Amino acid sequence: MLRDHFHSPLHPRHAWESFHAAWLGYICESLNDLLPKNYFAQEQVHAGRRIEIDVGTYEQLDGERESNDSDTGGGVIAEPKAKLWTPPAATASIPAVFAEDFEIQIVESADAGLRIVGAVELASPGNKDRDEARLPFAAKVASYLASGVSVVVVDICTSRLANLHHAILPLLSADEPRFSHDIALYSVAYRPVRRDDAEQIDIWTEPLGLGRPLPTMPLWLNAEMCVPVELGSTYRKACERRRIN
Repeated sequence: MLRDHFHSPLHPRHAWESFHAAWLGYICESLNDLLPKNYFAQEQVHAGRRIEIDVGTYEQLDGERESNDSDTGGGVIAEPKAKLWTPPAATASIPAVFAEDFEIQIVESADAGLRIVGAVELASPGNKDRDEARLPFAAKVASYLASGVSVVVVDICTSRLANLHHAILPLLSADEPRFSHDIALYSVAYRPVRRDDAEQIDIWTEPLGLGRPLPTMPLWLNAEMCVPVELGSTYRKACERRRIN
């Protein structure tokens, strides 16, 4: 049964960030037990206002060398130093809000490399507190869907009432399906699919409620293959391991 992790008696004794991270871990475990060969699930947790660099540049330390015995007969060749460029001053600096991530990525490993095919997103209060925070979360989900990546969103945050699904729909050029105004907690599964030469997004909506069991949501890996996201059993395990009675 779903508990309120954002108010007394659980909060602040049991930090919601710790619980979210634990729940993600158990969802990840359950998915890896089900996923076929060449697929795996992994957690991505970025809490707080922090920027992650996906494509990094690396600095080689002065004096570092690389040995290549086969080409040089044991000789040592110095790596060329990178040329640095100083750009002009920025035209402007504007305020920004970067989304918190409590996410599982489903990755397919193929000859061409790794490809994200699915994602499970746990909404955080920081994703919901104002328009400037909701938009980055909604844009991330919409971007996944535009790339053919299926997404499951789970929102159990009781400290903010905004509905992230309703923020996602306009980015998909859609008005429905919407939740009624009395539904504050929910889960939604999105599946991008090409059907009859038309691009569509299938949507499954499940209202959630305190004291009620959690559902199983569909996560599509491709047009034919779907795995269940077992929210109920993984939630119970996370509560047990965090000693939440």
